Parts: sequence; structure tokens; C-alpha cells
Amino acid sequence: MLELRIQQHFIDSADLKYQSAQSLSKPIAAAIQAILACVTSGGKVLACGNGGSAADAQHFSAEFVGRFERERPELGAIALTTDTSILTAIANDYAFDRVFSRQVRALGQAGDVLLALSTSGNSANVLAAVEAAHEREMTVVALTGRDGGKMTHALRETDVHICVPHERTARIQEVHILALHCICDGVDAQLLGEQEPPP
Repeated sequence: MLELRIQQHFIDSADLKYQSAQSLSKPIAAAIQAILACVTSGGKVLACGNGGSAADAQHFSAEFVGRFERERPELGAIALTTDTSILTAIANDYAFDRVFSRQVRALGQAGDVLLALSTSGNSANVLAAVEAAHEREMTVVALTGRDGGKMTHALRETDVHICVPHERTARIQEVHILALHCICDGVDAQLLGEQEPPP
């Protein structure tokens, strides 16, 4: 019984990825172009999210500053989810809704990219970060799920919205990490030339 339940998770995850491949390839390609333009101009990516999305922000930043699958020069990325002193100071002195937006205003510059992750699209602190990014003339790449939530209305035409059309948070997060890997691979392919990934 337990093994069948586990197998169903694999099947459901694979089905959603297969169904989303065509609809998400265009916004993922747009995200690659936006991030590529940013980093080749000396800019950086600021990444934020809560819970599992915070982990995804850190995962992406690690693969950008370190590497993905191929050797290349370091790329600028900062996860806004990692400095406990900043996070707790802002949450304590102001409000938790502002833990990312104050960092965006402090660190973000025109031409940078905000990578905003929220499975519901309704995370108040991520939406506030989007607003701050717009004030700084940054492009936003948003990863959401379901119907995109409030994020749909917060984004500008020049932003990129990668929305996973599913209700379950776990499934949305599984596609988010695949989308982030596609972005890392796409940036590397544009910078280094296309080649087969290592076995």
C-alpha cells in the first residue's frame, strides 16, 4: 500500500511536468533571456521566497555563484532568505511583510533581476519585494502556482511569470525546481555554447 502511494507521487509529478513542458517553455525561455541580459551587464539576481521556496531561492543562488553542471565564471546571485540577523531585525523592528523588500531596496539596482517564488502567488513579503524591485527598475521573474494569485496583478509587461497550473504545493515546488534548473542550463548554454549535459 505504501509503495503504491509512493509510486503515485512519481506518476503525478511526471504527469504535471510533461503537461507543463509546452506551456512553460516560453516563459522559462523569457526568464533565461532576462537573467542573461542582467548578468552579462554586470548585474545580479536577488532571490526570495518562504519555506520550500526559500530553499529554492538558496538552491538557485548556489548554482549561480558556484556552478550548475559546467565550469564557468561566477554569476552574481544573492538569496535574501539566509541572513538571520537581517531577517529577524526587519521582522522585529518593522514587519515580516518587509523582510525582503528592505533588502531589495538596499541591494537592488537598475538592471538587476528579482527572482520571486511563491507557490500561491499571494505571499505578502514576496509581493512587497516585487514592488520594491519595480521602484529600483529591476525586472521580476516570478514563479507561482495555481492561478498565480495576486502576483498576476503585481507584475509588469516587462516581467516574466512562470505559473504552474496545479493546486498541490508539493507538485508546484517540484516543477519550480525543474524550471530553475532549466534557467541555469539555459544561461550556461547561452554563455558557453550548447553541448550535451554530463551523464
